Amino acid sequence: MIRSSALFLSGALLAAPLSAQVAALPGEPDPIEAGLDSPAVRYLDDGVDVLHYDIEIALPRGAGTIRGRTAIDVARDGEASEVVLDFTGLRIDEVQVDGAPATGWTHVDGLLVVPLSGGDRHTVTTVYSGTPDDGLILGETVHGQPSAFVDNWPNRTRFWVPSVDHPSDKATARFTIHAPAEWMVVANGALVGPPTATPAEVPGPEVGERRTWVYETRVPHPSYTLVVGGAEMVVDTVGLAACGSAPASERDDGCVAVTTWLFPESVESGSPSFRRAAEMVDYFTELVGEYPYEKLANVQSATRFGGMENSSAIFYSQGALAAGANIEGTVSHEIAHQWFGDSVTEAAWSHLWLSEGFATYFGALFFEQADGPEAMRASMMSAANAYLASGDTARPVIDDRTDLFGLLNRNSYQKGGLVLHMLRRELGDAHFFEGVRRYYARHRDGTALTADLQAVMEEVSGRSLDTFFEQWLERPGYPVIRVETSASAEGLRVGLAQVQGDYAPRFEIPVDVQVAWDGGTVRRTVQLDGSGAEIVVEGAPADAQVVLDPDGWLLHRRADAG
Repeated sequence: MIRSSALFLSGALLAAPLSAQVAALPGEPDPIEAGLDSPAVRYLDDGVDVLHYDIEIALPRGAGTIRGRTAIDVARDGEASEVVLDFTGLRIDEVQVDGAPATGWTHVDGLLVVPLSGGDRHTVTTVYSGTPDDGLILGETVHGQPSAFVDNWPNRTRFWVPSVDHPSDKATARFTIHAPAEWMVVANGALVGPPTATPAEVPGPEVGERRTWVYETRVPHPSYTLVVGGAEMVVDTVGLAACGSAPASERDDGCVAVTTWLFPESVESGSPSFRRAAEMVDYFTELVGEYPYEKLANVQSATRFGGMENSSAIFYSQGALAAGANIEGTVSHEIAHQWFGDSVTEAAWSHLWLSEGFATYFGALFFEQADGPEAMRASMMSAANAYLASGDTARPVIDDRTDLFGLLNRNSYQKGGLVLHMLRRELGDAHFFEGVRRYYARHRDGTALTADLQAVMEEVSGRSLDTFFEQWLERPGYPVIRVETSASAEGLRVGLAQVQGDYAPRFEIPVDVQVAWDGGTVRRTVQLDGSGAEIVVEGAPADAQVVLDPDGWLLHRRADAG
C-alpha cells in the first residue's frame, strides 16, 4: 500500500486537458449506457478483489484539469492473470505494479487491463491527468462560486478514478486532496489531522495557494459512494448521535458527529431540513444496528439527484437547499441508506430494491415514530399511488435490464418499500424487525442478494416465504380486486375476485375487509388465493360500506363490479 506522495511528486503529471430525487437535470444527457457484458452490469467473479484505494487528486479552482494518482491494493486467486479496471476519458501517464513500471498493460474501450504475476497480493498504481467527462463535476456552485463535487451513481466512478465500478466489489479508501486554500473539502471517512499547506513541489492544475486534506475510511465502501467535494462552505454541527455505539478511539467521545456543509449563501435557507438529522441517526441505530461509519456529513453539492447517499458524506441538490425547499424526507431517506445500500450493498444491480426500497421504507419509518402512525399511512398511500400511476407495473422489481438509470423507477423505490411494509404485516413487528437487525448484522460492510434477505426472514419467523418473495419481487404487477355485494337471508355477502390481466400472477394475499353501517362495524381478514373468496356479514344491510385494506397494508387497486 502506497500512502506517500512519491509518485505524485515524480513530475510525471503533465498539463494537458482531455476530453427528484431520481431525475436527471433538465437538458443534461444520461451517462454511458452499459451493455449486458459490461463490468458495470454483470455480477463480478473474476478472481480479483480490490481491498483498498489510495487516491491522490489535485483539484482546479472551478472548471479545468485534474491530476491524479490512484494506488489499488488487490488480492487475486491463482487463476487470475490480470486486473481489469474501469477507467475512461483521462490520459494515463504511468502505470506501476508493486512500485515498478508495468509492462503489457492496455487501455482500450474504457478498460485498463494490467497483467499480474507471482504472489496473491499486488498494488497497481495509475498516474493520470485531464478533464473528466463525468463523475467529477468541475464548475461553479448555484451561487457562482468555484466548486468540485463527485457524483458517481451508478457507474461513473470510472470517469475520475481507475476502479472496479460495480457494487459487488467493496474496498476501504484513503484520499489525499490538494484543493484551493479557501475551500472546505469533504470525503468519505475520518479526517486524518487538520488540513495542511500543500507543498510547492506538488504539481497542480493552476498557480495559487492550496491546502491538502487527508481522509481515510475504516470499513469497505462500494465504489459508487467514494466521493470528494470542495467549495467555500460553512460547516456546522447538528448534533452528536449514536453515542456509545463504537469505541471512543474511533469516534470523538464515542459519538458520531452529524454536520451540515452549506454554501455561505445557503446556510439560512438550507439548515432547517437537517434539524432532526441526528435524531434520525439515533433512531436507525436503535432500530437496525450500529451506525457503520466515522461521521455523517450532509453536504450541499453539485449532483444530478435530489440526494446521493455517499457513505458518511451525503450529497444533496444545491438548488433545492439554496431555494429553501423542505427536503427532510430526502434527508431521512439518504440517512437510512447508510445502513441499506452503503453498508449492506446490493451485490447485483438487478437487486437495487435492497438499497432504494429499504431507504424508502425506513426513511418513512422515522416519521412514523416521530410524527405518528398517520405519517406512515400517508407515506405508504403516496408510494402506492405513485407506483400504480407509473409505467413500471409491467416489469418485476428484480429486473435484469441493462439500462442502469432505468432502474431508478417506481419498482425499486415505491414498490420495494411497499413490499417491506407488506412483509412487516405478514410477519408481525417482532419478527420483521428482528429479521432486519439480523440481516444487517450478517451482511454489514458486505453485499447481499434478495435470497439472503429471504433466508434471514425465514430463519426468524420459522416460515417459508417462497410465495411472498416470488409473487411480489420476481413477477410484475399487483392485485386488482373486484368487490361484489348482495343481500341474503344470512346477511350481506361480500365477494372478492382478482381481475388483473394475465401479465400479473394471481396473488396469495391476506385482505382486510371492513364493513360499516349505522348499526355497527365488522372487520374480517380474508385469505385471497387464486380467483376469489366470499364472506357473509350478519346484520349488515345492502347499502353497507365495504372498505378494503382500511389500515393501508396491501398494495392493490380496487375495481368494483358494475
